[in-house]
Amino acid sequence: MPATDLLSSQGLRLDGRRPNELRRIRCRLGVFTQPDGSAYLEQGNTKVLAAVYGPHQASKSKLSTEGVVVNCQYSMATFSTGERKNRPRGDRKSQEMSMHLRQALTAAIKTELYPRSQIDIYVEVLQADGGAYCACVNAATLALTEAGVPLRAYVCASSASMAAAGAGSAGPEPLLDVGHVEEAAGGVVLTVAALPTTGHIALLEMSHRLHMDYFDIVLSRAMQGCRDIEVILDRAVRDHLAEGWTKQDVMTI
Repeated sequence: MPATDLLSSQGLRLDGRRPNELRRIRCRLGVFTQPDGSAYLEQGNTKVLAAVYGPHQASKSKLSTEGVVVNCQYSMATFSTGERKNRPRGDRKSQEMSMHLRQALTAAIKTELYPRSQIDIYVEVLQADGGAYCACVNAATLALTEAGVPLRAYVCASSASMAAAGAGSAGPEPLLDVGHVEEAAGGVVLTVAALPTTGHIALLEMSHRLHMDYFDIVLSRAMQGCRDIEVILDRAVRDHLAEGWTKQDVMTI
């Protein structure tokens, strides 16, 4: 069922956004020197670091001749939420998030190019304010790009929900890029990781049941979010490359 009281009479959300607006995304590539690729991404108040090592030779236990082994590790900093829970890195939620990250990122990586190899992807949530998985996928995509790992396309993640009809609205309204307060309201949250360029959906997860009459419009809004995020990530990659070229030109003069 649609969540209630998420839209004002003016059609604005609790944080002032319109239903089809993303939270502000700020990102930077190359934040560390030791990994082969790294990135920092803020999506609203959710802040994430991602680091990529590899491709390198896989350990014997993970050896695969068919393609590269993608190893993902998700963790949350102790101070990332107000609960101050000291969550162990191998807890059930972290394992589930690591598995979902691996599923989405493997769909984008050209794994067949690196047989008997391994890529390690580490993602740390520094501050959680809703949409942590989406921010992690987007940050990891930037880190993979900075590491020079060949991708079929950018893999981007976004979420969407459904708000009950407000005063003056024609009906329930789908909400893009769900924040913590909207998640906590108890409504359905649809999370999508997709390759917008190809239209391929790498992961789709729904937190609650949703009536089929609403599913298509909520999915459509989440996919639009993925396309909007792809534009932002691509601009960040191009700016990073241009900055690198400028520094190289300065060194050669």
